[in-house]
Amino acid sequence: MTEHPTSFDRPSTGADPTDPRGALLRTPVPPRASGSALPAQGGAGQSPPAAGEDSPGAFEHSQPGAEQAAEPDTHRPRPTSEGVPAQPDGGQPGGAPSDDTPSAGVTPAGVAPGEVSAGGGQAGLVRPDSGAPDSGAPAGAPDPGRRDTPPEPDRRTGQPTAPGRPTPMRRDGDRLRFVGAATRRIARGMDLDEIVMGLCRATVPTFADAILVYLREPLPVGDERPTGPLVLRLRRTDRIPAERDTEGGFTPAPQPEPSELETVGAELCEVRPGSALAEVLRGVRPVFTDTPAARAALPELLGEERDFALPDGRRAILAPLRGRRRVIGAALFLRGPERIAFEADDLLVAAQLATHSALGIDKAVLYGREAYIADELQRTMLPENLPRCTGVRLASRYLPAAETARVGGDWYDAIPLPGSRVALVVGDVMGHSMTSAAIMGQLRTTAQTLAGLDLPPQEVLHHLDEQAQRLGTDRMATCLYAVYDPVAHRITVANAGHPPPVLLHLGGHAEVLRVPAGAPIGVGGVDFEAVELDAPAGATLLLYTDGLVESRLRDVWTGIEQLRERLAATAQLTGPDHPPPLEALCDEVLDMLGPGDRDDDIALLAARFDGIAPSDVSYWFLDPEDAAPGKARRLARRALARWGMEDLTDAVELLVSEVVTNAVRYASKPVTLRLLRTDVLRCEVGDDVPQLPRLRQARATDEGGRGLYLVNRLARRWGATRLSTGKVVWFELNRG
Repeated sequence: MTEHPTSFDRPSTGADPTDPRGALLRTPVPPRASGSALPAQGGAGQSPPAAGEDSPGAFEHSQPGAEQAAEPDTHRPRPTSEGVPAQPDGGQPGGAPSDDTPSAGVTPAGVAPGEVSAGGGQAGLVRPDSGAPDSGAPAGAPDPGRRDTPPEPDRRTGQPTAPGRPTPMRRDGDRLRFVGAATRRIARGMDLDEIVMGLCRATVPTFADAILVYLREPLPVGDERPTGPLVLRLRRTDRIPAERDTEGGFTPAPQPEPSELETVGAELCEVRPGSALAEVLRGVRPVFTDTPAARAALPELLGEERDFALPDGRRAILAPLRGRRRVIGAALFLRGPERIAFEADDLLVAAQLATHSALGIDKAVLYGREAYIADELQRTMLPENLPRCTGVRLASRYLPAAETARVGGDWYDAIPLPGSRVALVVGDVMGHSMTSAAIMGQLRTTAQTLAGLDLPPQEVLHHLDEQAQRLGTDRMATCLYAVYDPVAHRITVANAGHPPPVLLHLGGHAEVLRVPAGAPIGVGGVDFEAVELDAPAGATLLLYTDGLVESRLRDVWTGIEQLRERLAATAQLTGPDHPPPLEALCDEVLDMLGPGDRDDDIALLAARFDGIAPSDVSYWFLDPEDAAPGKARRLARRALARWGMEDLTDAVELLVSEVVTNAVRYASKPVTLRLLRTDVLRCEVGDDVPQLPRLRQARATDEGGRGLYLVNRLARRWGATRLSTGKVVWFELNRG
């Protein structure tokens, strides 16, 4: 068990409980009456009574039928089960506890939290009936021949013991075992809710009949200094169910249904500086609520308007929850009037529960902040939304290796390229840590920059390899880079040590593409090779990381074959003429993983090739001469008439004329003009000049400089992209 705070050190036996120094003292045990059959309650550190006196071993461990005048057992008493105090009906006469008898000291094994086993009444120490016949059993045992024997009165209160009520802890050993079991339960929690629930379930009904837990709103994280006033929010309440709380001694908080409990948990309490509640929280020590300071603090904590009745006497403890730096909340422990009041030693128990809970909450908040940072890091390094590209539909999935390792080195990306093409990228940095995620972010940024230069796939991998070597000698990664052209219905793929992609055809046939494996990125001095393959309309390309196909239960190639079979079986469900829905296909692929069949991160990128039909494409070459703009206008007008889009003729002729005029002014090679009809009308003009045009505001005396201004005002979107052989200026118009 953890050490008690120094402010709760136990004083010597017999000290005055009202010591003005403020120490919390243990009440001395009252002397026993001579000849009584009750064993004395020895406190921790007290010497055992002399021979011939009543001792805990005299009848506590006596066998059935033993004579009262028998020699007292001089051996060390047998310990009861862990955390289990004595019970009156444990199955042995005279209240002797059986080794397997549960009690309210702690929740016994096999009993759900918050439940008390049937027959677990009040403490097993009752005064004997002076008029009971001598049956050979120890005094105080119930007459086995009578079934209607009324419950024995409680030794301390004199009131009948209510069946089903939790038994108070009568011995120091009970308290120690309870604190040990409760702190273990609290320590099992990983997040804030689990720790608070562990405190409530460990406390009710063993230590208290009800508990209210207030936490600071918002909770400070680590060493950060909170700003603003101290506000406490009722985080959780727990109490004995109504069917067991027959006495109706108090009403801590209504919770007949979980929904109403959530309403109660939304209440706030602002702690005013200098108030009674602020002084109690500043003192840190648990206090009985019968003290003037605590009694004045309760209305502020619970609310003046609340219908909240507290039992009289020492039946409530207010315990501040102090974390590593500051008070982060408070816990209120309550006992009903039918139960024995709290004792001075119970303040030590409340202090231990509050300390362990507060430190656990502090660590849970820090853990939550780290998990949030990891999630944000991973989210910002992966594409938030996939782009909408012409002629291709995209879907993706990302799964971390585990909940405790939410970041990793796997990534995917889809990058629009000039000419309605799209680059598909998937990569895997070695490991799944924060370092791997940081390296992944740098490589992904490098790949996006290289894709913007419209470099061939093998050149992109070559530059990524150089970048990985600059990051460090042990920065290894695999990557697959593919470029899809929807006009040519072709795909160019280069691989750097990555698992090969799988192509699912429209008829349901799935094949593993034969792509040269290559060396991983970071090896250095290795050439990469690209291959060009057919990408028919309706086919689906699946790019993935090795976490999908490799685990401790199977090797990579076995997993790839299972993936291919799974794709083919899924495609058979939708028929040969209809490809499976893209999102559902991704979910089906992930379902092939078993519960323990995943050891690494998984990145998945699926691309459905729709392509652009040849009838929707018009392509021309124009010589760089003065007549080129007029020729471009005539060609565009004919294409629009063929497609039935005459309503766009005026706007297209004007914009094409301006863009082609700028191109032929500086070009030395033929200029390309291409019109694409998809969900929008796209026009692309390419030349061999690498300088990109800039939008500028022309002055009133300028003769030119207004072409891009018109494009910017009339077009839906426009842009310019630098190519390895020049540039492409494009614009889009909405179809009528």
